[in-house]
Amino acid sequence: MLSESVTQIKGVGEKFAEDLAVINIHTVEDLLNNYPYKYNVFEIKPLSELIHDDKVTIEGRVIHEPSLTYYGKNKSRLSFTLEVEGVAIKAVMFNRAFAKKQIHAGDMITLTGKWDTHRLQITVSSYKTGPAENHAEIQSIYSVKGDVTNYKLKKIIKNALSAYSNDIDEMVPQRYLNAYKLPNRKDALLTIHFPPNRLALKHARRRFIYEEFLLFQLKMQLLRKLKREATQGNAQHYDSEKVKEFVNIFPFTLTEAQNKSLNQLLTDMKSPYRMNRLLQGDVGSGKTAVAAVCLYASITAGKQGALMVPTEILAEQHYQSLTKLFGERAQIVLLTGSVKGKRRREMVEAIKSHNVQIVVGTHALIQDDVYFNDLGLVIVDEQHRFGVNQRRTLRDKGLNPDVLFMTATPIPRTLAITAFGDMDVSVIDEMPVGRKEIETYWIKENALDRVLGFIEKRIMLKEQAYVICPLIEESDKLDIQNAVDLYHQLQEYYPDNIKIGLMHGRLSTDEKDSIMKDFAANRIQILVSTTVVEVGVNVPNATIMVIYDAERFGLSQLHQLRGRVGRGEQQSYCILIADPKGEVGKERMRIMTETTNGFELSEQDLKLRGPGDFFGKKQSGLPDFKVADMVHDYKALETARNDAQEIIEMNMLEQDEEFYKLKQYLENDSFLKEKLD
Repeated sequence: MLSESVTQIKGVGEKFAEDLAVINIHTVEDLLNNYPYKYNVFEIKPLSELIHDDKVTIEGRVIHEPSLTYYGKNKSRLSFTLEVEGVAIKAVMFNRAFAKKQIHAGDMITLTGKWDTHRLQITVSSYKTGPAENHAEIQSIYSVKGDVTNYKLKKIIKNALSAYSNDIDEMVPQRYLNAYKLPNRKDALLTIHFPPNRLALKHARRRFIYEEFLLFQLKMQLLRKLKREATQGNAQHYDSEKVKEFVNIFPFTLTEAQNKSLNQLLTDMKSPYRMNRLLQGDVGSGKTAVAAVCLYASITAGKQGALMVPTEILAEQHYQSLTKLFGERAQIVLLTGSVKGKRRREMVEAIKSHNVQIVVGTHALIQDDVYFNDLGLVIVDEQHRFGVNQRRTLRDKGLNPDVLFMTATPIPRTLAITAFGDMDVSVIDEMPVGRKEIETYWIKENALDRVLGFIEKRIMLKEQAYVICPLIEESDKLDIQNAVDLYHQLQEYYPDNIKIGLMHGRLSTDEKDSIMKDFAANRIQILVSTTVVEVGVNVPNATIMVIYDAERFGLSQLHQLRGRVGRGEQQSYCILIADPKGEVGKERMRIMTETTNGFELSEQDLKLRGPGDFFGKKQSGLPDFKVADMVHDYKALETARNDAQEIIEMNMLEQDEEFYKLKQYLENDSFLKEKLD
């Protein structure tokens, strides 16, 4: 049984078992599933193909006895010459005095190390005597700690595979192994630990990549199905004709992408199951217009709607735009922390008695004394700004209302189908006609005077500017000081009639709202800020976004900041002040100046940063795959997702004996149990 303790394996005593426990290996199964994190490939290439400074493997015959010299304290240098392809190559080894007794003139030897083309010299990191065919071409390297060495680990893995190979169960149904030409689990485990060659290793890895994605996507699809079935009887019978008339009164025509997303949302609302959908759209792509139509549809079905946003000023802006759009069609109220006393009590009563159809607000919406009469649709804007419990509380205000999450952070498709696997995802990936592209420039700090002069000219034309300083952590005093210093410098630089504001994470919510209101009303012309302005607020008059130390931000964050401007009719500009030292930083700046498409940027950002950094360390829910990589293996991810959808929708787990092992795995999975509790 693979669930047995590692102490049952030959060569593992109590002490070694304790050492293995440190690296989370407790059972035979843990040991077999502890894959190598990399492989050293000893591939002998012709001298003509060796690249200077690369790690290479060469084979040759030793021409003369090695020479050993000592220097410093206990330091040695062993050197000898070998003949490779008729060429004399010099080999150097440091601090391996013992090797002098092992290497002799006339020996065949295989050396691995750093190659110097100019000197025809190899600095040896490892060597084997005898011809290369006697040595493993591929060497597995494990992540080890303390007394657990690579050598010891390999030895007991070999023993475990020998003793327990007949207990290794196949998880993936045969039909998928055949369809994708994947090896069975038993053979793949042997290969991933002891690869005979590159091709076999590639196929073993393909098998585990698919298995990891399939298991995760099965959990997501099962979760989605169970959540959906728990909300049967949730159809909203809205008036299609009235909804069409409402769309026709818009002062603009919906884009194709808006129409496609809207149809998906309305179909969800009409279905007997609760909607659980994420609507992604770049800044300015028109998510709010789509959300407004859905709110109106809910009203025609006799229900109430709620829109929750992260800040008061954003709530006010949504309230004003919806009031203007709906006119007499709906009673809309704004419920925020600023609404107090008698006014609040009257508002709460009006919501409870259904005299109000739409409530726009902040987290004030989820306070205990707010009751809805018949909540049909909940929209959460910038959903990542709210905690899971806050979102759940609002959802629980109605009898399983439809839920729409919106975000202006373009999330790459690969991440969206993984991180939001239990949701449906709609994308508005098209901008309204006639919207001017924001011009983006990358400059070094020595050109700052020109930028400050440019800002002054635009302010004389009644325009406004953001100046952003980086903030790595909210508690990072140094970075807040940067914003304060810059604020004082700009106050000295500009005349008194140009008002400058300062905003950072240490200010209270009321202080931030007050400053943003002054900026929105043009009582402040230049707003110096940390990234707290990243989301949401609409200031059409702001046309310049200057970002200091831009190399310290990811592409998606830079794009979010850039999206704060370009909301009016005037041409807008984003100026990145950066002096990146590394190639990744330079590439980031180049990409920013060349594209304004948020989805293209997010894909590039994912490649540059990796999935772990994309959402930030605080984002939970991203699985920790051992072999699979969501970025490089995205085709396998999509294939596994399609298969998982089919398995769950066609009820194959219950009806087909071939799926018994998968069914068993899901029934015992702690992630699913936790999510369903």
